[in-house]
Order: sequence, then C-alpha cells, then structure tokens
Amino acid sequence: MQSKLEQLRKVTTVVADTGDIEAIKQYQPEDATTNPSLILKAASIEAYAPLVADAIEYAKKQSADKQQQVEIACDMLAVNIGKEILTTIPGRISTEVDARLSFDTEASLTKARQLVKMYNDAGISNDRILIKLAATWNGIQAAKILEKEGINCNLTLLFSFAQAQACAEAGVFLISPFVGRIMDWYKAKQGTDFSAAEDPGVLSVTKIYNYYKEHGYNTVVMGASFRNIGEILELTGCDRLTISPQLLQELSDSEGTIETKLIADKKVKTAPTALTESDFLWAHNQDPMAVEKLAEGIRNFAVDQNILEAMIMEKL
Repeated sequence: MQSKLEQLRKVTTVVADTGDIEAIKQYQPEDATTNPSLILKAASIEAYAPLVADAIEYAKKQSADKQQQVEIACDMLAVNIGKEILTTIPGRISTEVDARLSFDTEASLTKARQLVKMYNDAGISNDRILIKLAATWNGIQAAKILEKEGINCNLTLLFSFAQAQACAEAGVFLISPFVGRIMDWYKAKQGTDFSAAEDPGVLSVTKIYNYYKEHGYNTVVMGASFRNIGEILELTGCDRLTISPQLLQELSDSEGTIETKLIADKKVKTAPTALTESDFLWAHNQDPMAVEKLAEGIRNFAVDQNILEAMIMEKL
C-alpha cells in the first residue's frame, strides 16, 4: 500500500517548509518555502558555512558601511540558500521580505526587487521565485504592484478571511493561510483540544479555499503551519500544502487510505466588490485571533532577523 504522503501527492502539491537542503533532498517536494526563522536555523548548520562566508564577501564588495554590509549579507544568504534549494527541487523557492518592513509598501517593494535581482544575477529566472510578504494591507498592496511587474508573491502570516479576500482581489499568486497557529490560539483561549475535522485552522483554510474556487480566483491556496498530520489530511485536495520535515516523515511512515476533502466548485459566482483599505482594516480587526497572531508573527520574525544580523556582524 502507498504511504499517506504518496497518496497526498496525487491530489495536492507538496511543499517543504524548511531551509534544510538535506531534508528537501530526502522528501523531494515540488517547491520549498523559507522564512527568517528557517534562514537563521539553516545558517547555524555547519554545511552552510560556505554560503554564509560567500554572502559576507559579496556584501563587503557592495558597501564599506558595516550596517549596509549586514543587510546585504542577510539578503544574499537567503538567496544563496534559495539557490541551493533550487538545485534539488523542480519548482519554486519562497524567499521572505524583512518582516520589519511589513507596514511600509515602498520599502517592501524595494527589498523585493533587490532579492529578485540577486536571484536574476545568479541566473535564476522569475518563474522559479516567490517573494514572501506579510499579509498586512501594505504587504498586499506591494504584492499587487509586484505581480504586475512579473514578480510572483506568496502572502504569509495569513489568519483572517479579510486578508484572504484582499489577497485574491490584488491578484496575488499564492497565499499561505496558517493552520496550527490558529489552533494554538483557540486551544489557549478555550482550554480544549480539537479533532482534525473541527480544528479552527482547518476550518479557516477550507472556507478560504471554497470561497476562492466559487468566485473563480486564480490565487493558489497553500495551507501552512501544521501541528499534526490530522490537520494536513483534513486539507487533502488543497492546491498546495507546505509541510515540515518532521510531519513529512510521519506521513511517509503512515499507511491507510486517505480521502480528498477539498474539491473545487465548478459553478463560478460573481466576485463581490473589492475591499477598500478601511473595509479591510475593519474586517480584519473584528477577528481578535487574527490581530494577535499577525502581530506576533511579525514580531517573532523580526526577532530572528535581528539575531541573524548580529551573527553576521560578528563575522564581518
């Protein structure tokens, strides 16, 4: 009998949520995603030391200013890791814009274009890159502009339906609605465990998926941030799922028939009027879970970015 991972691959594109190249080689996903936390973790792996050294040498050639060198080296390190990952996968790598720019559209655009240029200069074409941005109003507006420039985006830290609606209306290539972090919030608030079918994160992604399909949006739905394989299997049939190596291994070790849960609606309805900024902010702020988890996610990514910068500074 095929493993649950093998069966899942037949109806959902499997993406590796890691910066560990060895893990990616082992599980052979279509795509891979990284974020500041994963880049920081990868940078501490001994095998990646040459990538860190190369990024630092590159930065020294670009600027004499230490702080600018740190910023450039961090960007190049993310690109270097992305380039290595691309040698092992057939699809795309997602590389994230500095979370500290999440509320600055112009700065996000500048950073995104810099990252893409670094990839392009290394011979990597745009069709193998996704630029990750936090799904704030500013991040979504930056993505809207980047998409028109031929730079596809992955909108992350997505917790509210308002975020999902605005991303679709902006023509974003892909969204990463979080599952496990939503469940974490409700579990802490209610003091209860949830079955996979009743998991609030699973229900959130299911609602978004059905909404996109019934209104004919082309934005790809990629469930993310899983705590267990039950959550993953309840989203079988989703466009894509980005899964950690640990859970990929559990799926690979698990046998039994899985059932496709998400099936696209072939009857397309007229899309509603697009959200304005005030509409978006009002709707998003009606969801306390989404407000808390988006802010927390941005803060945590910023903390890891600061740690990475301090590590790079020591090596300059």
